[in-house]
Amino acid sequence: MPDPVELGARAAAKRLAAPHTPTVTTDVEVALHARGTTTTRPDQYLDPISLGALVVSIASLTWTVYKDLRKTTPTPQPDAVTRRVRVRLSQLDTPEASLSPADRDRCIDITIEETLNSVEDGDPEQD
Repeated sequence: MPDPVELGARAAAKRLAAPHTPTVTTDVEVALHARGTTTTRPDQYLDPISLGALVVSIASLTWTVYKDLRKTTPTPQPDAVTRRVRVRLSQLDTPEASLSPADRDRCIDITIEETLNSVEDGDPEQD
């Protein structure tokens, strides 16, 4: 199965790209590359203000929460995943992009939605 984190992060970046965030797709690619070249999971990406790093962090967390919930229910409900991701994000030291609270919420919602969409498009039984 293709990596849902990569698929979700890239799809979210496409939806988030706008005149005021023209580099988000590039930022996501850089964060994905950094994610793939590390042997241990970093606590925080090198560029703490990067929207791309935030998107990849949310996509990674969404995939982790989805896999955890799938241990108890075959098809976790999107709202259950979203609630848990939001709770975990509030507890973690996630990269902070220069976003308003409304834009940050939009980024979170879109990234969760696109990551879950990528899971539905693949075989959810494979990790």
